Amino acid sequence: MQLAERYRAVRAASEALTEPLTAEDCSLQSMEDASPVKWHLAHTSWFFETLVLEAAEPDAPAFDPSFRVLFNSYYESVGERYSRPRRGLLSRPGLDEVVEYRRHVDRRVLALLAAGPAPQRDAVIELGLHHEQQHQELILTDVKHALSFNPWRPAYRDASPSTGAKAPTLRWLGFEPGLREIGHAGDGFAFDNEGPRHRVFVEAFQLASRPVTNGEYLEFMGDGGYERPELWLADGWDRLQRETWKAPLYWERADARWTSLTLSGRHPVDPEEPVDHVSAYEADAFARWAGGRLPTEAEWETAAEGPIDGNFVESGQLQPRPSPDADGRPAALFGDVWEWTASAYAPYPGFRPMTGPLGEYNGKFMSNQLVLRGGSCATPTAHIRRSYRNFFHPHQRWQFSGIRLARDAR
Repeated sequence: MQLAERYRAVRAASEALTEPLTAEDCSLQSMEDASPVKWHLAHTSWFFETLVLEAAEPDAPAFDPSFRVLFNSYYESVGERYSRPRRGLLSRPGLDEVVEYRRHVDRRVLALLAAGPAPQRDAVIELGLHHEQQHQELILTDVKHALSFNPWRPAYRDASPSTGAKAPTLRWLGFEPGLREIGHAGDGFAFDNEGPRHRVFVEAFQLASRPVTNGEYLEFMGDGGYERPELWLADGWDRLQRETWKAPLYWERADARWTSLTLSGRHPVDPEEPVDHVSAYEADAFARWAGGRLPTEAEWETAAEGPIDGNFVESGQLQPRPSPDADGRPAALFGDVWEWTASAYAPYPGFRPMTGPLGEYNGKFMSNQLVLRGGSCATPTAHIRRSYRNFFHPHQRWQFSGIRLARDAR
């Protein structure tokens, strides 16, 4: 796909996500970690205006000079930023003006692309498109969190609450010890944090054939999983106490059964689906209870050979589905739920951040976070890779984050 065609497709996909929403929905900010949909739409345009158009056309006037501050996320080297926790107070500019801003930026970027290739500029545009795909997933997870507070219990859109499929029996798949190479290799886009490709020795290990299901997590809860401090890391136990966790995010118990909020509304918890919206602390506690552990990212990448297919955003389901039986291979490594690993989000050997403002994209966040792998039901298919490293703080739960067990070889 030509870059201009890809640009149009990615930008259109972002706006398509807003079709089920009202302008009021697009202005909501339910917590500091989330942002209004309107802000996501504006910020992704800010990226192209500030980091592409300003470099290519330094004398051209900005759409609105105030947007440089309002929609700057974390680029300290670019200048002043509007307070992140207060993004929901930005009733102005309105959604219509943000859409007009997108049209303005699109016309100018497409005009640059029509004028001919420029490798350095085009590389930044490609980065901006993958950056926008990250925000597409955030639009869905942030909307879900915002709608969870509405007593009307609105749905983002209608969808089937369950496929009726059954999860296959969990099996343990063995992997031999050896020197592996991990990280991005070859042609094609990758974020800077996915490299350099490097060698790492991986001890023999076993990996679960599929993610942990809601039914298995209910067993953990029924065995006092949220009441047994011996299962929890100290930080996790403190967080559980402060926030009174009793179940995954969005679960509620009424009339002796558990329900969960999905993007299609509230439905009974399907015991066959992968558990989602759990923190790394919950994932680690479950793993201890189950006699396993979380995999390292090197183990995960070792196991992730083969084609990348799964339940991604294009399926339209927007909800994890029971894993298929992969006939001796790990199932659902890609799509459905991001899988927590035990690996700290840290630089690979030889990592160097990009120069200029883009150096702030990934490197400065390599502290106090854990790596997740594989993508989710809200991730665009073209956005994921075997080497892709997502990262969040271990207490965060509003993403489609789940669990796959590992254990040392027996």
